Amino acid sequence: MGQTIIEKIISRNVGRAVRPGDIVTVNVDRVMIHDIFIPFVADKFEEMGFSKLWDPDRVVLIYDHLVPASQVDDTRHFRVGNAFVEKYGLKNIHRSDGICHQLMTEALYVKPGDIVFGTDSHTTTYGCVGAFSSGIGYTEMASILGTGTLWVKVPETIRVEIEGELPANVTSKDIILTLIGDLRADGATYQALEFCGNTVEHMSVASRMTMSNMAVEAGAKCALFTPDEKTAEYCEIELTERERSLVGDTDASYIRTLHYRAEDFVPVLACPSQVDNIHPVSEFAGAAIDQVFIGSCTNGRLEDLQCAAAILKGRKVAPFVKLIVTPASRKIYNQALEDGTLAILAEAGAIITHPSCGLCCGRTGGILSDGERVVATNNRNFLGRMGTSKVEIFLASPATAAACAAAGKIAEP
Repeated sequence: MGQTIIEKIISRNVGRAVRPGDIVTVNVDRVMIHDIFIPFVADKFEEMGFSKLWDPDRVVLIYDHLVPASQVDDTRHFRVGNAFVEKYGLKNIHRSDGICHQLMTEALYVKPGDIVFGTDSHTTTYGCVGAFSSGIGYTEMASILGTGTLWVKVPETIRVEIEGELPANVTSKDIILTLIGDLRADGATYQALEFCGNTVEHMSVASRMTMSNMAVEAGAKCALFTPDEKTAEYCEIELTERERSLVGDTDASYIRTLHYRAEDFVPVLACPSQVDNIHPVSEFAGAAIDQVFIGSCTNGRLEDLQCAAAILKGRKVAPFVKLIVTPASRKIYNQALEDGTLAILAEAGAIITHPSCGLCCGRTGGILSDGERVVATNNRNFLGRMGTSKVEIFLASPATAAACAAAGKIAEP
């Protein structure tokens, strides 16, 4: 019997064929810790009795959620993190260089076929380049730091086939939101999502990142794309048969297969206050808004900013509406600066911030108050995430978000 992508990755790692449900110990290729979790990881690491890291070169520490500090206790995380770096010899440190999930692939820490864990649920993002990546807690992370290994259960796989050409102003964000609405928030719990079809093949790596990023909102353990020439260029590698073979076999066993026609997708919103509460944008057209946020590890990449700029060029953000734009990394910020994207957004009236998680996690400016409504391109719209529990958060694509900013109300792009 053939294998799914996740089964192939784990089989190669452990040196034998695996099947869904098998519990195996994998050798970890890379780990990521972000600023929120480093104090807890450091404490647990020493509590476990470890005195050195299994491999300092394979550990990445990224300050992104709490920069710049917006609460008094935030600086404690920086002090603990810096002390951990000095004591154990970490070399891969990023202080305000961008969002952890953007940097892990952008800075070439992750390659196709790797097994990577991070202290954040959206670590699933790296499946965009064909890596098995998943979020874990600080106890598991501390254990990996000391041993370089972790036990996992091999997930079952849901195959998602998408064929055809997307309509204008429909993006991969609309695809993944629609899929989450179909699966529901628990519909892929501890399962792998495997994306295929010619629609997927034509997507940029950035668009694939959006989909693998949000797979966890359906409960997925990971979300995987087959590496191709775009992947090779992005990861700065030569694509060999080893990478090309990371494709689901025709005779592999899938728990479920979903088929979509690209032409059927429309711009959609995840409506308050659940990510699986999906409706077409047209159903809410005309609803007044107070703010728009374009950024996050879901949609803060160059193509996202360019998409928003194309819609806002020659237009202005509506009166009494704030538009906050947060590039996902310094590299993206500089690219958008050089090609004029940021100038267009600034001329339209956008507030452009430094690269960070920013408003997505309710930090570093832009939080809202009771009765306000925001359209945002990030990945979660839970109660209290961007301010008080009485803020209404609608999740959308950059195209929809930009159209809303110009209209001052919910509008289709």
